[in-house]
Amino acid sequence: MSFEQFHGNSETVRRLREMIARDHLPHGIILTGTRGAGKFTLAQMVAKAVNCLERPVAEDGLPDFCGVCRNCERIAQADALDQRFAEAVDARENLRESDKRETRIFVQTHPDVLVIPPDPPQMLVKVDQVRYVIGEIYYRPSEGRQKFYIFSESNFVKEAANALLKVLEEPPEFATLFLLAENSNALLPTTRSRCITLTLAPLTAEEIAQDLALRTEWTAQQKKLVARLCGGAVGRARSFDLNGYLTARQNALTLLTTALGESDHSALFRATESYRAGAEGKGKTDLLVSTLYSILEDLLFLKSGSDELLRNQDLKEDLIRIAGQVTFAWIVRASEGLSEIQSGMRRNLLRSLSLDGFSSSIEI
Repeated sequence: MSFEQFHGNSETVRRLREMIARDHLPHGIILTGTRGAGKFTLAQMVAKAVNCLERPVAEDGLPDFCGVCRNCERIAQADALDQRFAEAVDARENLRESDKRETRIFVQTHPDVLVIPPDPPQMLVKVDQVRYVIGEIYYRPSEGRQKFYIFSESNFVKEAANALLKVLEEPPEFATLFLLAENSNALLPTTRSRCITLTLAPLTAEEIAQDLALRTEWTAQQKKLVARLCGGAVGRARSFDLNGYLTARQNALTLLTTALGESDHSALFRATESYRAGAEGKGKTDLLVSTLYSILEDLLFLKSGSDELLRNQDLKEDLIRIAGQVTFAWIVRASEGLSEIQSGMRRNLLRSLSLDGFSSSIEI
């Protein structure tokens, strides 16, 4: 493992490596990019490169990391962030109720690298998490050259965002904070002014398809589809659930075609009946809603004459037929209906009935 294996955004990666080479890494770095763009992966790579015991130099003369020394291996244990996060949540659930309320979620596999994810169930960074960082950031590194604090998302409660300013105003010389965000505007202007901002730009569909070349279980056409659907995020493409998406897309088309004049509603009821309560049902419904948004976006592209932006290229003929039946106002109404479904899910409304109601509400 090395920086060479980070796909795309070579200028941003090079800039960070040059900072490491000059021993001039900023104390606050905002790293922006769409979900799956590689923000967390790159932050982890920087932490490894700074604290690597071997400190190799790549062919381009810039710092790299070995990936096999004790520090690299321990930091890498947090690379699978979703798994480490789930383990931390499970550990908290096993505590006594009084202790559970006072315990916040962190991921730490190396004493000098702390990952601060948003705390469930609200999925926000809490003030207690930031206070913990403040309480221990001024202690010198114990096993590495520099300490790293990686906020994996930038959804802060107001008190936490304000508390973070105290660290950014007077940071210790041996610590760097990474704030990962899809959009830097999610952070306070005062936070942004105390950090440098680097952006991971979306990759082209061709670059994504090239990265997926080794996925032998997918056809060339399926790789092209995933490349267009992932929004330029290579991480999202690599973990893309194609079978789940295709199932959700078929159900989405059933909802739309029923609304556009299909007299037999039996297919609609068979599709929506499978969207039940529980965590699995929520995930399935979330995927269906996002798939519907994707189709509506494609309809907008078609009606605007921007066929080249179409994501579901393999359904082009079907989408052209649907686009010919609807208006821009109908697409807006359908988008508003999806927003109501999401609102209803937060209130635990019956999902199958919500989906049936959505299809009825957009009938022509």
